[in-house]
Amino acid sequence: MSTMKISKIKSIYTSKRFLTIAQIFLVCFIGKAQVVNYAINSPDNKISVSCNPVELNYTIQFEGEKVLSNSKLGLVREDADFSKDMKLMKVSASTTVSDSYEMLNAKKKNISYTANRRVFETINSSGQKMNIIFQVSNDGVSFRYEFPEQSKELKKIVSEATSFHFNEGTRAWMQPKTESQSGFEHTNPSYEAHYMIDIPVGTPSNSTNGWVYPALFKYKNSWLLITEAALGKTYCGTALQQYSPNNEYKINFPQAAETIKNQALYPESTLPWKTPWRIIAVGSLKTVMESTLGTDLAKPAVKMDSDFIVLGKSSWSWVLEKDNATIYPVQKKYIDYAAEMNWNYCLIDANWDQTIGYDSVKILADYAKTKNVGVLLWYNSAGDWNTVNFTPKSKLITHESRVKEFSKLQKMGIKGIKIDFFGGDGQSFINYYQDILEDAATYHLLVNFHGATLPRGLQRTYPNLMTTEAIFGYEMITFSQDAANKAPQHSVMSAMVRNIYDPMDFTPMCLYQIPGIKRISTPAFELATSVAFLSGIQHFAETPNGMSHVPAQVKEFLKNLPNSWDDVRFIDGYPGEFYVIARKSGDKWYLAGINGQNENKKITMDLSFIKNKQGVMITSGSAAAGEVLLSTKTTKVPEDGKVEITLGANDGFTAVFE
Repeated sequence: MSTMKISKIKSIYTSKRFLTIAQIFLVCFIGKAQVVNYAINSPDNKISVSCNPVELNYTIQFEGEKVLSNSKLGLVREDADFSKDMKLMKVSASTTVSDSYEMLNAKKKNISYTANRRVFETINSSGQKMNIIFQVSNDGVSFRYEFPEQSKELKKIVSEATSFHFNEGTRAWMQPKTESQSGFEHTNPSYEAHYMIDIPVGTPSNSTNGWVYPALFKYKNSWLLITEAALGKTYCGTALQQYSPNNEYKINFPQAAETIKNQALYPESTLPWKTPWRIIAVGSLKTVMESTLGTDLAKPAVKMDSDFIVLGKSSWSWVLEKDNATIYPVQKKYIDYAAEMNWNYCLIDANWDQTIGYDSVKILADYAKTKNVGVLLWYNSAGDWNTVNFTPKSKLITHESRVKEFSKLQKMGIKGIKIDFFGGDGQSFINYYQDILEDAATYHLLVNFHGATLPRGLQRTYPNLMTTEAIFGYEMITFSQDAANKAPQHSVMSAMVRNIYDPMDFTPMCLYQIPGIKRISTPAFELATSVAFLSGIQHFAETPNGMSHVPAQVKEFLKNLPNSWDDVRFIDGYPGEFYVIARKSGDKWYLAGINGQNENKKITMDLSFIKNKQGVMITSGSAAAGEVLLSTKTTKVPEDGKVEITLGANDGFTAVFE
C-alpha cells in the first residue's frame, strides 16, 4: 500500500466518527482485503494499544516497548462463536471519556479517570454482532465485549478466548486459586493462599483452578497488573488458567462446584449484554501502585441512604481468643476496649446466637451505644456448598429470610454483619453477594464478606460494603508457626497486590503476643500495617490485655488514626521485599513502611512533597521487660526531601507529619 494511500486513510479516520470497512476498500484498493491494525493511545501517549478486530488480537506498548504481544480477543456463546471468522463493520474514532467520583473506602477520596476510547463493531459468520470496546488511560488498558442486539432469550457464554501474552523474561507475582470444595469444611476457594513470588511467566499454578486476581507482572522496567471489574449480575468471577504455554495466560471460568445448586455457574443473560472490564494496569511501579482502575471501571454507586455508612476501626476477640471468648462478659469488655481506643465498632463472632443469644446481644448493643460503639455480628452464608455448623446459619439465603433477619437486627441496633464461608465465583454467587448488599442497605447494615471472593470494585457500587477477607489473613498466622514465619513477606505482597484496589480484611496488628505462636515480625512492623493495609472497617487483632503493654504514645496514635484517607503516595517498595506508603488525612501525612525480609534494609525515601515538615516517627526500640518494644522520636524532613531509615529484619515504622 502506498504512503499516499495510507495518509488518505488517516485523514478519513479523523474526519469521521465511524469508518466502514467498505470505505476502506474503496480508498485503498479493489480486490483482496488487507489486515488493518488500529491504535488507541493513552492521553499522555506513553501507552499504545494496537488492536486487530478481524484477527481478534491486541498488543500493548509502554514507552515504545512491547509488554504484551499478539494477545487474543473474543468469546464463545452457546449459540454463537465470536472467537474467529469475524468481520469488521465499523470502527469509531478515538474519543475521550472521563469520570470523577468520591469514595471513602479507597486509597484516595476524590478520584478522576480519563481515557481514550475506541469501539470496534464486528459481526460473526452467522450474522450476530459483537462490539469490542477499548479504553486506554495513563495508568493502563481496559477492554470489554458488548452484544448490542435485543433478545429476551437467555444467552450463555461457555468460554473466553481472551488472553494476555507476555514476553519471555517477564516475572510474575501471583496467588493460586484453591480447588473448589477443598479445605476446611469444603469452604474453598476463598482466595486464601500464599503468593508465588518472582516466578517466571509460564510457571503453572499448583492448583487446577488457576490464579486469582490481581496478578502482578514485570518486564524489564515495566509493571503490569491484571484484574477485572463491573461483573454486575450477568457474569461469573473469573481467574487465569493454570497453564500458560508460551507465556500466554487465558481466562479461567469457575469450577463446576462454584455455584448455588440449580443456579447459574457460567455467564448468562438476555441481550443487550456487556461483559466485565478486563483491566491491565501498565507503567512504573509507582504508577501501578497508585492506580485506581479497579474502581474507575466499576459500576457507579447505586442509590442508597448514606447516613448509616460510617467507616472505622473495630475490636474483635475471636482472632486471638477464639470461640470461648464469644460470651457476654468478654464481649462487654471488648466494647469497653473499643470505646477506650476511640474505635467505632466491636465485632461479635460465630455462635453468638447460642452462647449469648439475641436478647442479650440487644442488651450489649444498647450498652455499646452509650459508649459510641456499634456492634457487628457474624453469620454463616449457609447453603449446601459448605458443611460448616457455626451459627446463625440458613438465615440469609433468600430475600424473604434476609428481610426477616435484617429487620430484626435493625430493631436491635446492630450496625453491620460479617458473612462467612461462601462457595466460589459462579454467577449465582456473584449475584448472592449483591443481593445481600442490596437488602442490607435497606435495613442500614454495613457488610463484611469473609471466606469470600475478591470484591472487584464492588465497594464503589455498594458503599455499604466495608471490606472483604479474600486473603490469607491474620487468623491463619494464629494457627501455625509456618504461617507466622511467612507473615512479613506475605504482608508486603498483600498490601501491594491484593489490597491495591479493594478493601482487605486482613485483621492486622498484634503488638504483644500471639497465644502459642512466636511472632517473627517486630511490634513496629505490626503497627505499620494499621496504615499500610486498607479496609473500610479495620478489625484489629490486638486484645485489651495486649494493648495494656503498649506505650502511651502508641496508644494515642491508634486512637487518632483516621478512618479514611484523602490521598496516597507510593514512596518505595518491591513486591515480597518491602513497602513504604504515604497516606494523607486533612493536613497530616501518615507514613508506613514494612520490611518483609529477614535482613536489614536501608531505605532512602523521597519525601520532597512534605519537605521541612516536622513529625513523630515510631520505630523499634527498647522497653521494660514484658512491654512492647516501640520508641518515638521527633524528626524533620530536610529541604531536599531525602530521609534515610534502616529497618531491621521483619521490621517496620510509622510516622505522622503535619
